[in-house]
Amino acid sequence: MRERITFIQKLGDSLEPSSLKINGGVISGPEVKAVREDRVTLALEELPTELQSLLKGVHELHIRWISPEPYESVSPLLARLPPGFHLFFTPGKGDHTASNKLCSTLSEIFGHVNCSTPAESFTSLPSDRFSHSTAFQYYQPLETLSGFVQYAKHQLCSGSDSSCTARADTLAKASSLDISYDTISHALKVTTLWPYQRQPIHATSRPWSRTEVGVLSADKPATLDAHELGISGLLTVLGQDSKPSVTMFTFASRHRDAESAFSTKILEPVGLHPTLQIQLESNKPPATDAYCSPHAYFTLPKGIFADKYQLGDDLFLASKNLTALRYISQPVDLEAPEYVMKGWGSAVLLQLTPPKSDKAQPWTAEIPLHLRYLEPNRGGYETIEVPYPAVFWACTAEEGTKFPNNPFERVNLGYDGLFGPRTVFWHVEPRPLGGGQLQNAIRVPVLDLDKSAWVNIGTAVAVLVGFAWVAWRLAAVYLSSGYGNEAAAPVTEAGKEKKRQ
Repeated sequence: MRERITFIQKLGDSLEPSSLKINGGVISGPEVKAVREDRVTLALEELPTELQSLLKGVHELHIRWISPEPYESVSPLLARLPPGFHLFFTPGKGDHTASNKLCSTLSEIFGHVNCSTPAESFTSLPSDRFSHSTAFQYYQPLETLSGFVQYAKHQLCSGSDSSCTARADTLAKASSLDISYDTISHALKVTTLWPYQRQPIHATSRPWSRTEVGVLSADKPATLDAHELGISGLLTVLGQDSKPSVTMFTFASRHRDAESAFSTKILEPVGLHPTLQIQLESNKPPATDAYCSPHAYFTLPKGIFADKYQLGDDLFLASKNLTALRYISQPVDLEAPEYVMKGWGSAVLLQLTPPKSDKAQPWTAEIPLHLRYLEPNRGGYETIEVPYPAVFWACTAEEGTKFPNNPFERVNLGYDGLFGPRTVFWHVEPRPLGGGQLQNAIRVPVLDLDKSAWVNIGTAVAVLVGFAWVAWRLAAVYLSSGYGNEAAAPVTEAGKEKKRQ
């Protein structure tokens, strides 16, 4: 087991080495304003038996949970996703056991996960674009990590380890949780991020693990290349170092800060075809020496969807400040009600069209959406939460630029596999107007079960009355036409002669 605890401050902040106290396997220091990232790396044999058996049949598994609460981050921890529970998965070859057990195991770990099997609930990711994408994707709204906290306390912590239990409780205030496994490393990485806020420096090592603690801040050395980020600060290996070591290093990064914000809202009137408006602070590209275009990446639960045919009309897109629909997961049934769908929903990547201007200015883009018929309930209304999208500028790096993995790299985000390997993502921070969560609530009318009996009776009466009216009108036409009298009249000799002619 290896553990890395990192406090990352903003550019210009720093900490004197003398302010850190190291006593054996414990480090402590003053309260600082920083982002905290904890990463634990576990070998396969260190995991519970049920997890070992599951992961042995998996080629790749990446879980990304994002809090619906707004949070501020700092460079280089800038990669974002829509709030909720995201899963990216590639099964092992020839072994379907892991696939069939995956959803039930996820429910045990995170609480109620709504999938049944990957074949029914997951959507396929495109394999014809870039090789760094997984095979399948799953998403569902999940507001808290309460299920995972309980699993960690009872399954991953021993009863006598109070420090482990206390650390598990801190997950309730985390902004994001990443869990990744692949067959190449045969190791499970669990990364937790807490937002930029004041927090004390304190960490304790374990006898059977290697614990590294860093108190770092963003830096801009003179030798920094355009595609690189700089970090400097103090590093300490607990139980090994008696004092912190000063360090500074640079690395290439695909995720950067656009230094702007956005918010979203549902336009009135809502109806069954709501429009989501994205309000952006600036139309100015973050990089002037590269081609850049703004994008919005959505993960829409199955109760709401985007129509790819509507988003294929260039004139319609231009009227909404949209350039093109770059990706939508398939299939998306345009008619099915929500309660008969087995898939999780749909992922959508839209390229936006900023207004052309010499000066930076705020602007908006509008995305038309469509609600499905929801399951009847008592009360006649249901609420759908539409999560904020991830908004970013995708810019091209110079020819020959490479982005190898860095210590803070975050990959398998869904949208990164839809771009080339030289794409740099400049992230726009979601910042709801007036506070609130990173989701928009829509109140949807549904069939009220308390009143449905009258609907059934009324429908039956309407059908009977309609049938009686149609039968009466047919009988009236039949009788008024005289066909009945003509049929009963005898045929005369003149008539017979006329027929023979």
